[in-house]
Amino acid sequence: MEGVWGPAMFVAALVLIFSGFPVAFALAGTALIFALLGSLTGQFDWILLRALPDRIFGTMSNYTLLAVPFFIFMGAILEKSRLAERLLETIGILFGRFRGGLGLGVVLVGALLAAATGVVGASVTAMGLISLPVMLRYGYQRELSLGVIAAAGTLGQIIPPSVVLIVLGDQLGVSVGALFQGALVPGLVLTGLYALYVVVVAVVRPRAVPALPPEARALRGGALVRRVAGSLLPPLLLILVVLGSIFAGVATPTEAGALGAIGALILAASHRSLDRAGIVAATNETARLTIMVVFLLIGSTAFALVFRGLAGDLWIERVLTNLPGGAIGFLVVVNLIVFALGCFLDFFEIAFIIVPLIAAPAALLGIDLVWLGILLGMNLQTSFLTPPFGFSLFYLRGVTPAHIPTTAIYRGAIPFIVIQAIVVVGMIVLR
Repeated sequence: MEGVWGPAMFVAALVLIFSGFPVAFALAGTALIFALLGSLTGQFDWILLRALPDRIFGTMSNYTLLAVPFFIFMGAILEKSRLAERLLETIGILFGRFRGGLGLGVVLVGALLAAATGVVGASVTAMGLISLPVMLRYGYQRELSLGVIAAAGTLGQIIPPSVVLIVLGDQLGVSVGALFQGALVPGLVLTGLYALYVVVVAVVRPRAVPALPPEARALRGGALVRRVAGSLLPPLLLILVVLGSIFAGVATPTEAGALGAIGALILAASHRSLDRAGIVAATNETARLTIMVVFLLIGSTAFALVFRGLAGDLWIERVLTNLPGGAIGFLVVVNLIVFALGCFLDFFEIAFIIVPLIAAPAALLGIDLVWLGILLGMNLQTSFLTPPFGFSLFYLRGVTPAHIPTTAIYRGAIPFIVIQAIVVVGMIVLR
């Protein structure tokens, strides 16, 4: 009977989660139920639960996780103050004169918003509201427009200062700064491949991505220079200051996040686009997401404590370290599991449930945990785009006109899923 408790607890938690029960409470409830059952059968010692308050206090005082609300607030301010909207419009004016230029502009803005916010939902929603009507109005193919917006919006999963990487760094026990540095090149490579795909479409099927007419890009000369200087350069400067301070070792991610939040407030105030309602909305959004993260952490802490008390961690370790193919087999299986779960669960939930269980087996197999965190971030980004449950697809569906079918969004995402899958496989092969 000893060997069944870990698998049974894991399966019970997944059943509760997929039944629609809130994840944080599903994890905590599973922990309490199995602690009781384990104690009644002599498999679990109740005294272990005395460690739970200390672990929760440790979670609440975790300095690294303070970066999460700072970066969420930074992104929310940029969105509520309409600075992200002005950035999209400016890039559209700059690139719209070329075939495929508007699509390239969306990819570039997706990368910039990812580096400025680190929040996928905000990026996809903003670009869907602003760019999609313009692309469709000027003759862009519907599926391509939807696909490029959904894909560019998910770049916030992997391009620093990604909230995903902050959480993964905490759960893997590695430096968030190291994750940011390591993820920058893969994130830029993925951005470049998205852009290359748009260029190929412009060459092969030019009618699918026409240039904007002259009246749609009326700004020229000094007016265009002023628009670029006012809308493009300030966010770029903010990104450089935030990421540069981390990469140079001048500030921790938490300190850089606080700096970014203040910088976003200053930018919004300087553009006279910040009002009380915007600050309240940004604060509420930050509080809502932060509270969700904290409750997930508390639930996952309780789950992990009881799971280890029932020797579930040893079961996971045996299974994952004895897979055929050694480290490669481990990476293939783990990435398939994460990819599948990513179609149904939020990345926070995956990070708090799965990642702590695979960290020890990965270390035993000699896998660099920083590299593993980057790979998992890329994998989670792929799952955000995968039909039928990809979260980015749902975000985009929420701002897409009702006459456009959901299947059009799915079809548009497929080429970008293929691109991301190629990058994931390439990372495993070239590790």
